[in-house]
Amino acid sequence: MENKNEFKPYIPAEKVTPELTVTSIVMGIILAVVFGAANAYLGLRVGMTVSASIPAAVISMGVIRVLMKKNSILESNIVQTVGSAGESLAAGAIFTLPALFLWASEGVMDKPGIVEITVIALLGGALGVFFMVPLRNALIVKEHGILPYPEGQACAEVLLAGEEGGANAGTVFAGMGIAAGFKFIIDGLKAVPSEVSLRFKGFAGEIGTQIYPAVMSVGYICGPKISSYMFAGGVVSWMVLIPLIVLFGGSTILYPGTVTIGEIFAESGASGIWSSYIRYIGAGALAAGGIISLAKSLPLIVRTFADAMKSLKGGVGAISTKRTEQDINMKVVLGAILALTLLVWLVPAVPVSLVGAIIVVIFGFFFATVSSRMVGLVGSSNNPVSGMAIATLLIATLILKLTGDTGAHGMRGAIAIGSIICIVAAISGDTSQDLKTGYLLGSTPKKQQIGEVIGVVASAFAIGGVLYLLDSAWGFGSAELGAPQATLMKMIIEGVMDSNLPWGLVFVGVALAVVIEILGIPVLPFAIGVYLPVQLNACIMVGGIVRLIFDKMKKEEKEKEEIITDGILYCSGMIAGEGLVGILLAVFAVIGIDGMLDISGLLNLPSGVADMMSLVVFALMILCLLKFTIWRKRDKKA
Repeated sequence: MENKNEFKPYIPAEKVTPELTVTSIVMGIILAVVFGAANAYLGLRVGMTVSASIPAAVISMGVIRVLMKKNSILESNIVQTVGSAGESLAAGAIFTLPALFLWASEGVMDKPGIVEITVIALLGGALGVFFMVPLRNALIVKEHGILPYPEGQACAEVLLAGEEGGANAGTVFAGMGIAAGFKFIIDGLKAVPSEVSLRFKGFAGEIGTQIYPAVMSVGYICGPKISSYMFAGGVVSWMVLIPLIVLFGGSTILYPGTVTIGEIFAESGASGIWSSYIRYIGAGALAAGGIISLAKSLPLIVRTFADAMKSLKGGVGAISTKRTEQDINMKVVLGAILALTLLVWLVPAVPVSLVGAIIVVIFGFFFATVSSRMVGLVGSSNNPVSGMAIATLLIATLILKLTGDTGAHGMRGAIAIGSIICIVAAISGDTSQDLKTGYLLGSTPKKQQIGEVIGVVASAFAIGGVLYLLDSAWGFGSAELGAPQATLMKMIIEGVMDSNLPWGLVFVGVALAVVIEILGIPVLPFAIGVYLPVQLNACIMVGGIVRLIFDKMKKEEKEKEEIITDGILYCSGMIAGEGLVGILLAVFAVIGIDGMLDISGLLNLPSGVADMMSLVVFALMILCLLKFTIWRKRDKKA
């Protein structure tokens, strides 16, 4: 007898429509690589990534429904499922793997090979998907109505919007094209400076802003609160800590510096003090923030893991014949997890021992469960992935040290374990949101899970090349690519293995994070702000202010929501557009033709005029955002 209270998806189980087609797979792979590469570039610059699910869903609706004249919502869902895997895998990879490049630049070890990066990404991504298969019934089905999975529901609503979703694809593409143009003018042609700074006579502090479309877009998407926390962190480091270090330590040689603080400031200004000292304070704040967020979530983590295990006992029963209840066969899943565990241990490209492989499986399954349930409750943006990675690295590094696996090999093994766990946590959260979208729409879970694996494979093969390219062009840890999380992971491992960190600076950051937590301010965005240049934080703040203005508009709620959504889609496109041009410019830098594009010498603008031109370009960026949001709605009404 049929249960009258049983959830009814949009496409009923009895109806079969196209899902895992050649079109959806090819489009999904393209979007996985594009958003994965763009997010890798963005994350290494600003320490944050953005969700690709909704822009991927909108683009797929635009192509499949509008251009191809097909009415297949489940096909569009597979596109966003495959496409969003790229962004999640990139997030997990860039938080950890650049540490290997940083050690290579210091002569500690050789650079990681592309094969090593690809295999680590592939193993982490595949484990993340397969760990989620037995959890789907426990968390997505049985907890429906209890765990909201906000991003998954939002993505389903976008796809259900149908024609509107298709029309909005133009907004994403417009953002991509416009941001690509701005990025090429700023960093390709170098027609205007990428940064405007204000310095003060007799005061070592510095304030200013970058003028990048993607950085401003991060502020708009994250909203005014997160943007203001990041900006506050930047102001504390650049207008308080740097001036104090210069004021009191002018003639002092302070480790890790090799000359006096006064000499560093005279040669490189505030940015020299930032790179020599502030980054360690920021890293201490980041580590403390990650651990605090994990500690605060610990009761919830233990409870959710226990609840998931209870649900799991009754969740893996006989194979259902109902289309909307079919997962990948459990024997295949368990065989795949066993095979992947053995590969972590046996593949020469992955420097992990048998002990390390066991750590990966235990921590991987635990954090996959935690990650899935956490994103179900509080959304992906509040998922403490970095805290999980920090905890894993501390424990893994201690175990490796105790078992005698020290030096370069032990450090390499620790970062490989941390990378795999970080990618597992990121992919598990993404897979959960995608499966929730599919559950609401009536997708076949098995086909979505296969789609996730396809997205992971495509992204894993792309990420190694992207990391090598960006490192060759600018180098990780540079002003262009700060790589805050990876630098933090590197410092944690070094601290446990060698105890050679400037602990005084690190503990200043820890104390700062504790004070911020006592004040009730979210620690992680503030800590990222302390770590990153204030000019970058100010650019994010501008995007946050634009979003605040939109939030405060006196319009009908539905119209206001449409304008804000258009802004999110446009800004998502801007992030993708700038990321792709950033990678193109990295190619130019590696092959040595970037200088041929540079017209700054021809223009030879006085510094004051050049700064004014930069601000004009920045104003044009904001006007373009208004054009595709508020003004477009007004034009439609007229």
